[in-house]
Amino acid sequence: MNLAQPRRLTWLLFFGQSLNTASFIAGSTISAIVAAGLTGQPALAGVPAASFGLGAALSAYPAARMMERVGRRKGLMLGYAIGAAGALLAGLAVLGGNFLLFLVGFGGMGIARGFSDLGRYAAAEMNPAAERGRAISLVVFGGTIGAIAGPALVAPLGDLASWLKAPALAGPWFAAAVLHVLAFLLIGIFLRPDPTELARHYTDAAARSAPIASRVMRPWRVILAQPATRVAVLAMVIGQLVMVMLMSITALHMTEHGHGLGDVAIITMAHTLGMYGLSMVTGRLADNFGRVPTIIGGTGLLILACVLAPLSLATGLLALSMFLLGLGWNFCYVAGAALLTDSLTLVERGRVQGGSDLTVGLISAFGSVQSGVLFAWAGFPNLSLISLIIVLPSLLLAVQYLARRVPQPALVSTD
Repeated sequence: MNLAQPRRLTWLLFFGQSLNTASFIAGSTISAIVAAGLTGQPALAGVPAASFGLGAALSAYPAARMMERVGRRKGLMLGYAIGAAGALLAGLAVLGGNFLLFLVGFGGMGIARGFSDLGRYAAAEMNPAAERGRAISLVVFGGTIGAIAGPALVAPLGDLASWLKAPALAGPWFAAAVLHVLAFLLIGIFLRPDPTELARHYTDAAARSAPIASRVMRPWRVILAQPATRVAVLAMVIGQLVMVMLMSITALHMTEHGHGLGDVAIITMAHTLGMYGLSMVTGRLADNFGRVPTIIGGTGLLILACVLAPLSLATGLLALSMFLLGLGWNFCYVAGAALLTDSLTLVERGRVQGGSDLTVGLISAFGSVQSGVLFAWAGFPNLSLISLIIVLPSLLLAVQYLARRVPQPALVSTD
């Protein structure tokens, strides 16, 4: 198999993900502060993240089905166009002091995220199983640029907005719109041939020689009964839920104790570097040492982050805990996506992957709303404790899977 084209397309997906991540992280850095400012209710601080997560969740399955019909390129282009419109609306809502329109705009950016996240599966299906972890991790690694650029945009664009006699918190949203437009142009012009066409080209021969049963989608109950599928989906769901619950409220927690936007940006940068900066290492771990051991390592990092987060208000310790939180999510996200792809036939991947991302997003949105409520009711230390408890089922299921050494499903190879 000639891997030159898949590698080139994977790098393009990397750059598209970089632009998308920079845009949404610039907004996520200040979304809780914007919500508290527009409403005067700290308990609503988690609602914007929930709106974003809901947009990502509800778009995931339709986006996956759409990409099955029209291809990855057109699907990604539509997602980035929606993201640009959403970011523009969010910026205008901040200027006008309209919280409802702000939620709609940030939700549009969430829709873009739902489309963009499917790029990791596009990279996976273009590559052989032995390299899927690395292919997924390269796309996820694109978030490293966002980890640096997103938070770094907040302060200077806030200053620019103030210089223009506008609210300081409006500036990052207009920059996010520009970044989405750049991603739209990049993917529209250069992502050729379409990754879906390339994946089918490499798998057609295997599919034609496979038994008829492997060419149709198995019932959902059969797919979800697979231990590998359950471990993969739960790892991604729990990793996302715990990360969102803690990170979406940390900025507000800091500002309530005297930290400025500069400190908030440092914490966010540390967190997003943890999310994306070591992705290439994660992919190699998942490919060389196994998907499930990598997931177990990720849940351990999430637990450590939950323990450290409430110990001190010092910027350094908070940055460390948020870095570990992001890194634990990365382990679960990359290894979980690779394990899920391994457990599915080619015909099942689009719908099941979309369904998985739908589940991840819905639960993440629920966690975002609850984080604000729990923070207002019980405080940051108790929120951290609850997050730690939520991690445990994923850890136990993965350890049980590994202890029993459950064999991978006997699927016909499509590589």
